[in-house]
Amino acid sequence: MALLKVSFDQKRRVKLAQGLWLLNWLAVLAGTVVFGLGLFLKVELRKRSDVMGNSESHLVPNSLIGVGVLSCVVHALAGKVCYDALDPAKYAKWKPWLRPYLAACVLLQAALLLAALCCLLLRGSLESALALGLRQGLRFYRDTDTPGRCYMKKTIDLLQIEFRCCGNNGFRDWFEIQWISNRYLDFSSKEVKDRIKSNVDGRYLVDGVPFSCCNPNSPRPCIQYQLTNNSAHYSYDHQTEELNLWVRGCRAVLLGYYSSLMNSMGAVTLLVWLFDVTATTGLRYLHTALESVSNPEDPECQSEGWLLERSVPETWKAFLESLKKLGKSNQVEAEGADAEQAPEAG
Repeated sequence: MALLKVSFDQKRRVKLAQGLWLLNWLAVLAGTVVFGLGLFLKVELRKRSDVMGNSESHLVPNSLIGVGVLSCVVHALAGKVCYDALDPAKYAKWKPWLRPYLAACVLLQAALLLAALCCLLLRGSLESALALGLRQGLRFYRDTDTPGRCYMKKTIDLLQIEFRCCGNNGFRDWFEIQWISNRYLDFSSKEVKDRIKSNVDGRYLVDGVPFSCCNPNSPRPCIQYQLTNNSAHYSYDHQTEELNLWVRGCRAVLLGYYSSLMNSMGAVTLLVWLFDVTATTGLRYLHTALESVSNPEDPECQSEGWLLERSVPETWKAFLESLKKLGKSNQVEAEGADAEQAPEAG
């Protein structure tokens, strides 16, 4: 028994075809939106690729771009099919291709759903990429004379100013690395020598941060050196001076920024997916309603459209049986080929 059977007359079939034509072209616009969202996210990730530790974070924008392009192509073709469905002569050439085309629509909707889930669930890979990239960026901050790394200081400074953050997890990350280049250290100074000797790795570590960590909302001039030495500054307590520096780490800030973008894009992609499911369902009804016309010479005759020709369990069982038959036919062909080769070998 057919699933969700609906009766159609000529007028209803025409209205369905016209409505689906409009719906599919709106779906083309929706696919363009998905493509644009993926392109925008890719550009945003490219802007800060220097602080991204791996390329896994580009899976989401690449998937959005891919399904956006496929959605535009598939629904543009569906619009043409719906337009030709009003003319029996034009529709006849589409009949052999409609079943595989509907299967391709189902695969597209599965891809759209996976892309939406990737937007909503791939926060972990983005977080690990940011943690690794920012750790390396802070370590290379001082290498302003090293080819391939000379831009890192500018990148980190602009990042901290734009997103109002400091360090990877917080401003104390700068205490654990040498962010001042040896080129700007006076090695004849006793203070510099003592700091280098006191460190096992021979690095010049200070309890200070770059200028880009300074918070302009602070009522006092920015204190960026000797941050943990209360006696070095007048009326200063490093445990209470929260306005002096940005207290949030850049990883948390960037993760929140990209997560909000990806969550919004995931919600939009889910809406596009629902739109595509509606368009494909309507096309299936149009296809079955035109196939079941009892008298093609009488355009006014009644017909029936359905979503599935059988119930869901019967359809699933028939699908499994077709797979088994396909496997057996491939096995028989392979045995026949082996039998033909045996006499030749003899």
